[in-house]
Amino acid sequence: MKQMGTPLQRAIIHLLLLIGVLVSIFPFFWMIIMSTNSTSDIYRIPPKLTFGDQLLINIGHVFQNIDFWQNFVNTLIIAVSLTVLTLFFCSIAGFTFAKFEFPGKKILFTLLLGTLILPSGGTLIASFVIMANLGWINTFLPLIVPTMVTAFGIFWMRQYALSAIPSELIDAGKIDGCGHLRLYWSVAVPALRPALGWLGILTFVGAWNNYLWPLIVLSSSKLYTLQVALATLNENYNTDYSMVMTGTLLATLPLIIVFFLGARQFIDNLSAGAVKF
Repeated sequence: MKQMGTPLQRAIIHLLLLIGVLVSIFPFFWMIIMSTNSTSDIYRIPPKLTFGDQLLINIGHVFQNIDFWQNFVNTLIIAVSLTVLTLFFCSIAGFTFAKFEFPGKKILFTLLLGTLILPSGGTLIASFVIMANLGWINTFLPLIVPTMVTAFGIFWMRQYALSAIPSELIDAGKIDGCGHLRLYWSVAVPALRPALGWLGILTFVGAWNNYLWPLIVLSSSKLYTLQVALATLNENYNTDYSMVMTGTLLATLPLIIVFFLGARQFIDNLSAGAVKF
């Protein structure tokens, strides 16, 4: 393939890309630097940009101030449960909207898309009242049930299913006597793997980083998620920023591990599924 542009233009593009990469990774690099140094080192002028020897001490301070492993397990339970349920319900709903006809289909899908324009903050009070009436406050249920089916997830799966699943394959399955669930499991799920992988990563990260809603519905420290627990490390005076950054680093590590474990499979599936468009 013929390269586009002059050597100078390509060099400028590569330089801009390199600058973009450095700007993107600097916040993470700074978080690690702050985690390995003390708070007094952070206030130095010029700022210290080298690794220190305070990481284990800062980790100990985090464990002393919050029940880190309990909060970690709470967050993991919520994130995994929400991801699994979201993938199932959104994929089966998207598959149905894409490949089946039923009364009111267009109206229902239009209403579904209409919910995308609703601001999430505007529904907090109504959602809290509903959860309180159900007796779900201070449980994990408000963090899983209301968001296990999302309009965006259904829309994403529908759009992918429209192109990734041939109608002839659906007709062949019906001739063989497959019901809706069998068609979903044997035909739709294999074809939707790239879309499921992307939606799964997005859902897991969103659930892991969720802060506002857990802060509202959880009142017991034993049920706190990591994000809520880490917020308690911020004091009004004399905040130990190195401890806060260490806790943030520990909370970020699982997301990095999930990315490295799933990135190869996700990219391979996305490349394989691209031929279906």
